Amino acid sequence: MNWLRASVLFSMLGFSLFFCSCREKDPAANLADSYRKDNPFDTQMPKISAAYKEAKRQKVEAFFNKTWGNRMNGSFLVAKNGQIIYENYQGYSSIEKKLDITATTPIHIASMTKVLTAALVLRLIDAGKLDLGQDVSTILTPFPYPDITIQDLLDHRSGLPNYAYFCDEKGVWDHSKTLTNQDVLNLMNEHHFPQQFPSGRRFAYCNTNYAMLALVIEKITGMTYPEAMKKMLFEPLKMSNTFVFDMKDKDNVSQTYKGNMRLRFDHLDGTYGDKNVYSTPRDLLKFDMATYSPNFLSAGLVEKVYKGYSYEHKGTRNYGLGIRMYEWPTGQKMYYHNGWWHGNTSSYIKLKKDTVTIIAISNKYSKSTYQAWKLAPAFGDYPVKVDKADGEE
Repeated sequence: MNWLRASVLFSMLGFSLFFCSCREKDPAANLADSYRKDNPFDTQMPKISAAYKEAKRQKVEAFFNKTWGNRMNGSFLVAKNGQIIYENYQGYSSIEKKLDITATTPIHIASMTKVLTAALVLRLIDAGKLDLGQDVSTILTPFPYPDITIQDLLDHRSGLPNYAYFCDEKGVWDHSKTLTNQDVLNLMNEHHFPQQFPSGRRFAYCNTNYAMLALVIEKITGMTYPEAMKKMLFEPLKMSNTFVFDMKDKDNVSQTYKGNMRLRFDHLDGTYGDKNVYSTPRDLLKFDMATYSPNFLSAGLVEKVYKGYSYEHKGTRNYGLGIRMYEWPTGQKMYYHNGWWHGNTSSYIKLKKDTVTIIAISNKYSKSTYQAWKLAPAFGDYPVKVDKADGEE
């Protein structure tokens, strides 16, 4: 892995200023400004006018007040061109310790993690270390399912069995032990659980796909998934409040709740890639802004990312490479990814055409998080039905 060590060292030396974590003097300062200097992923997006910002802020605030009011326990942010229009942080990261949620409080983003895992896999593909059409069995050996490609994992067309389900089968896994990604692969090799369907046949959302992608990252980089994500994604993007969860830190991270009842960690909390990233809306905005840069992914690969691959059934929803999407008959598209794990719910909305980012994260179970996409018509011509009280006229 000399190529990787050299690459990481070069990046650390060449972009040392970019890697520095700087604290904003103004808590509501635009993140776009901090992106300008020594940033290889700067997109040079124009600044929004004060009039535009205020007009949109009023609509977003009205939507927030109707959807959450003072009931939210989590984080919410809306930005245009990387410039924050509105953000709100409420509730506790730990009810027991009375720890407030602030702009720098990392919360479990659940399956929104898949967007980040996919991003690193795609950057490895761009670097020539992987190929979309590469058979997984050439990387993870042994791997008991033939003819499954990296793309099949990314777009959920592998047909792999869901590890959360087969670990509940009698005699498969002792729930007093924490399951790891390698354990998932070992169990599939040992038991040869049947595929749901032959790979490429149809779409079936499955966490096992991204648990395997995390192992692919480890195999290709020679680092653990948490190390690779930190050194190759989080640090370069200045995502200073983002990390991959480790069970040894379970008492020190943001906790999760249903009502005021704290939900406990269990045997499935050790697997990553499909989940287990903790982050903040501001850090996720930094990531979102980087995806517009021609230096982040090549143009040809970007085109593949935001393309639907599942058209077996008619409908407006589809899945690209690590991203969900709405594709309306009128031609509009909206990209997003939701998440749910224990009491954590999350939603990441990317209005790509309008360079708008909407992020909602909650650590107290709430379906309201998933309403964030209804803000889309406030920023463009999206056929989403909303009430006037949602901030639309």
